[in-house]
Amino acid sequence: MADISNKIEILRRLQERARLGGGVERIEAQHKKGKLTARERLDLLLDRGSFQELDAFVVGRLEAGKTEDKIYGDGVVTGWGTIDGRLVYVYAQDFTVMGGSLGEAHAAKICKVQDLALKNGAPIIGLNDSGGARIQEGVASLVGYASIFLRNTLASGVIPQITAILGPCAGGAVYSPALTDFILMAEGTSNMFVTGPEVVKAATHEQITAEELGGTAVHTEKSGVCHLSAPSEADVLYLIRKLLSYLPQNNMEEPPYLPPRDDPLRMDQELDSLVPDDPTKPYDVKEVIQRIVDDRDFFEIQPNFAPNIVIGFARLGGYSVGVVANQPAVLAGVLDIDASEKAARFVRTCDAFNLPLITLVDVPGFMPGIAQEHAGIIRSGAKLLYAYCEATVPKLTVILRKAYGGAYIVMSSKAMRGDLNLAWPGAEIAVMGPEGAVNILYRRELEQAKDPETYRAQRVAEYRQQFANPYIAAERGFLDGIIEPHETRPRLIHALHMLRNKRDSNPYKKHGNIPL
Repeated sequence: MADISNKIEILRRLQERARLGGGVERIEAQHKKGKLTARERLDLLLDRGSFQELDAFVVGRLEAGKTEDKIYGDGVVTGWGTIDGRLVYVYAQDFTVMGGSLGEAHAAKICKVQDLALKNGAPIIGLNDSGGARIQEGVASLVGYASIFLRNTLASGVIPQITAILGPCAGGAVYSPALTDFILMAEGTSNMFVTGPEVVKAATHEQITAEELGGTAVHTEKSGVCHLSAPSEADVLYLIRKLLSYLPQNNMEEPPYLPPRDDPLRMDQELDSLVPDDPTKPYDVKEVIQRIVDDRDFFEIQPNFAPNIVIGFARLGGYSVGVVANQPAVLAGVLDIDASEKAARFVRTCDAFNLPLITLVDVPGFMPGIAQEHAGIIRSGAKLLYAYCEATVPKLTVILRKAYGGAYIVMSSKAMRGDLNLAWPGAEIAVMGPEGAVNILYRRELEQAKDPETYRAQRVAEYRQQFANPYIAAERGFLDGIIEPHETRPRLIHALHMLRNKRDSNPYKKHGNIPL
């Protein structure tokens, strides 16, 4: 009996050493930086008492020869738990152990939970706080990264993969997050860059801080690498929990259904006057979205990147949906390179995980200009076309006001396997806006007119009446209906019920060749 007690006591001592990671002093240093430890983060992320740890006693290759004072865990805590009662797999890098650097054993622990997540069809969440590859282990650390990247790729579109950047993330360490579905960052403590400020200075003689090079503002506003950010780590972990509430466990399951508190038949009369008749006047499309979805609850993704298009998750009648909407309040809602790629990635994410797509259209066209053409707007616009054409989930489209030219086509038009395409009565659907069309069609007459502005106004009104209205498209079956704005919510919910058993497929192929 005493022998068993001694063994239990040894186990408890080793468990305590594993729990402390790099030790009390390093934990205190982590707290002084305003950062939580790996285990504290997991406690906040997961349901209370649900975490089950794996490989707590694994040691790094540099520790393997020691007989005492080994550091257990090798700088990463791995295992599984639940969020709102649903299984998730997790790993959290421990900066108190060799700066969270990735070595051979560290990588093997992450690969093990990646394999479990894929085999069991459950999301995997990585909490990254690492100095990068462990230099002392040489090429083994690089092989470790490659092994993780392979699993990220194989799991893509099969299970949700979410990464929180909660510290430095440099070099090869940025590519695993980039391969996952969603990246979140904590403001003030998170950085992502391929080469750090010192390397940049040596190579290009540019002076720049880590925050200026790869801080949260950079990746939420300029690069678009980060999907969501928050002021604190606790807020980031809350956002992960909320994000998962819209996603299924895997690509073979339906997204979570929440019995609606909001009346599915509710109509909002304010919608009838929310959108200005003048197609050049701005308004906030988020107000339209909130008045349509359950409980006005819209979970926006990438709110500060390419804000001329709005993407995010919501519920309609309790069902999770993805929303894509042009934003007339920013650049008139025009589609440019960043907006096209932002929307394309989101459409493909929703399609991978069985979320119906709601597209709200008010778009004047693609952004003109030398810079956009030279930077490849043709290729970027084709990405959005490809994403919508490829998607087999229910696709519901509402044209709120204007839909001109190629931008009408790309925003989930009927010909791209749209299941239900509706328009509000004031919608304008045409090859181009009335003003531009008149300038081309009546160029000679305008040059000869005694009062060009009056003549132009008359022709614009005539064009708008004859061509730029939704009834011509409805007559040809390119629209399934023209509805009053206040009807939008119940019409969409009825359509989602109708499409619950939709079956659509693409031709067999290894994979398509999206214009990357």
